[in-house]
Order: sequence, then structure tokens, then C-alpha cells
Amino acid sequence: MKNLIAALVATTAMAAPAMAQEISEFRIGILGGENAQDRMSKNECLREYTEELLGVPTKLFAPADYNGVIQGLLGGTIDVAWLGASGYAKTYLSDPEAVEPVLVKVNTDGGYGYYSVGFARKDSGIASLDDMKGKAFGFGDPNSTSGYLIPSIEIPQATGATMDSGDYFGEVKFTGGHEQTIVAVNNSDVDGGVTWADGLGDWEDGYQSGALRRAVDAGLVDMNDLVEIWKSAPIPEGPVVLRKALPEDVKVQVTELWNTLDEKDRECFYGVAAGEAKSFDPITHEAYEVIIEARKLKSN
Repeated sequence: MKNLIAALVATTAMAAPAMAQEISEFRIGILGGENAQDRMSKNECLREYTEELLGVPTKLFAPADYNGVIQGLLGGTIDVAWLGASGYAKTYLSDPEAVEPVLVKVNTDGGYGYYSVGFARKDSGIASLDDMKGKAFGFGDPNSTSGYLIPSIEIPQATGATMDSGDYFGEVKFTGGHEQTIVAVNNSDVDGGVTWADGLGDWEDGYQSGALRRAVDAGLVDMNDLVEIWKSAPIPEGPVVLRKALPEDVKVQVTELWNTLDEKDRECFYGVAAGEAKSFDPITHEAYEVIIEARKLKSN
């Protein structure tokens, strides 16, 4: 796959000198889920590589919530972003011609699935969803796949109740993002919550990649204080998307940069990919049709 992308880059190389005339700047959107400064610092290396590659000023945008990135892509003020599957579904359903998925993060085992993980403090005595009855439960962002869409479908199937406050859980509330959910559970502001993880490696490390791993790396939590209480069925990792209206040579070169980032700069790749992973590899729209259908059902 990487050889194919490299070949495409070679065919567009002659157009590179004119690129600055085609676009005057390039904008990278970063989904919410942790504080903006951490998001910006982890992606600064990607910004620098992109600016060097394209020869135009390149900026990072880290809106407060997922919808800020989605609206930026729809409105043409963001050119590339790594979306969650549900975020991509919302973007596609809003405008099928706005963006195209080009790459997906591949795990160390070669798969591109991940999980919505329910968790609680170990000292709370909560060990399963059964123990969460009547207690406060935290979602992340309404446009998050693992932080809302999938658990809002699968948890009611397990409990036989709705996700409305007072039905099964005493209170259901949005925290604002994955990091906020992790901190809220760790601080006992909510009794349990959901976030995302690749499910590989050890719980004590926050798995190999995902929001828990980022929280561990940032020193926000000690995983020995937390316990897993629920795990979803596998979810397809969200795509890196590019704005369709971009010049073709720009799209090919940016795709190649992300596709080879694991080889170019492993430390940069670790920060962008939210932990240990294999690479960003090609993906198409078809991989997300099941999530698009799930998103449609939730909106009806």
C-alpha cells in the first residue's frame, strides 16, 4: 500500500512547485478529547512536516468539541482531520461531497478495530454494569463513536433500560470529552464512564493506544486505581479525512506524509496516533457504512 501511495506521489511531484499558487495555507483539525495545549503539542511535529512538504503556512485547529472539527470540514476551514467513525458518519450525512476517507490507524496486531471501554474506580466497589444501577454515568462527546454512539446502543441492550437519567443510571451526563470522562471518574465526580482503547497490551498501561494510554502518559491517572466494567463489540477505527475540494496533488502528498509518518518519525507518530500503533494505512468509505447506518438510526 505504501509503495502505491509513493508511486502516486511521484506522478504528482512535477506539480509541487505550483502548489503554493493553488492553496495559500493548509489547516489541520484535531478532535477534542484532551486539553487543547496537549493536543497542539502532540501534533506540532505533523504541522511542521506538512508546512515543509506543501510550502505554505500550516495551522493546527483544536476546537473545544468534536462538532467544531466537523463544521470546519463542512465549511472548508479545515483541510484534514483524523475523525472518529461517528464523526465521519455525521460529516458524510451532512454533505457526502465534503470529505473523503484516505487512511486509518492500524494497531500493532494489524487490525484497525478498537473498543468503547466502561470503567470505574476500583475502590468504589463497582465491578460491572449491574453495580452501576442508580449511579452517575459519564459520556464524552455527543459526536464520539466510543464516547457516546456505540455505548448508547449497546449498553441499553445489556441493561434492558434506556440511557435517560433516572431509568437505569441515576444520572447520565456529558463530560465534554475522553480526558474529561477519565478525570471525572478518577476524581469520583461520576461513578463510571466510557472512553476508547485498542484493547491490546495491559490494562495497567492504559492498553497500547487510546485515551486511557494518553491519560497514563500525561500522569493523570494510575490504572491500578481503575477497573474495567464493560467493553463494546469491536468498532472500526475512524478515518483520516481530506477535504474533497483540495487539489489532487495536495491530497496525494498529505496522504503520503501520514502514511509514512511511522517510518519518518516514530516519536511524532506516537503522539499523533495516541500511543503504540503500527501505521496509518489506506481505507475507503465502505468500511464505515455500518456506523453511518447506526448514526442514521440514532437520529430518527
